[in-house]
Amino acid sequence: MARGTRWSSGVECSEAGAEGLGMREFRIYVWLRRAAVLAAHIISLGLVLLASVLSRPGTSLFSWHPVCMSLGFCLCMTEGILLFSAEGSPFCFKSRKWKVRLHWFFQAVLLVCGATGFGFMVASKNIKEHPHFTSWHSLLGVATMAATMLQAICGVFLLFPKLISTRSFRRLRLYHATCGLLAYLLATVTVMSAMFTDWFQASVTGTVWYVFLLLPLFPALVVMNQITSAFLPKKKITI
Repeated sequence: MARGTRWSSGVECSEAGAEGLGMREFRIYVWLRRAAVLAAHIISLGLVLLASVLSRPGTSLFSWHPVCMSLGFCLCMTEGILLFSAEGSPFCFKSRKWKVRLHWFFQAVLLVCGATGFGFMVASKNIKEHPHFTSWHSLLGVATMAATMLQAICGVFLLFPKLISTRSFRRLRLYHATCGLLAYLLATVTVMSAMFTDWFQASVTGTVWYVFLLLPLFPALVVMNQITSAFLPKKKITI
């Protein structure tokens, strides 16, 4: 099979990915990937609903923290990346230009939700006179916010390429993808660490807790596969 062959599904098949696969096997492969992307969308939305049900927003200042953070990092960050996927994205009919605009919209909402959730957490601890940043969850959250801000800064320069030289554009695009992947993986670990907190374990126990603990890993695997396949170089780049 020649490299870059396109099937009727519109998905590009590389020689490395489709070697040894017939038409039937490749179609199964494509549908499995589409099912994985669809599952990632559903799980991301489900995590937001889970946080909303457990936290009961409005009952306290802290109750808004899980809602804002899950909305930003579980849903908006995931959708902002998966909208570039041709395998099950609800925005697959949009042009590249509109996808970039939607990506920026999701990232802007992510930053607003992250800052708002961070503010609610700080305010809640100040009222209760609890110390800040004493748990792994809080430290991972700070690292996630820092990585998110870094990739957003890279994205600003990509959005306005006249601010940088033409030779730096491709390299900065690589940095943006790398920082985005790092931020997403940090966000995943942070979400998983939240399930070890007293707040979460007071509501969820037993086998269900283990199921919820593993749920964030699935969208992370889908996102990681998309970024490494579409954005990161497959050959070593000399910088």
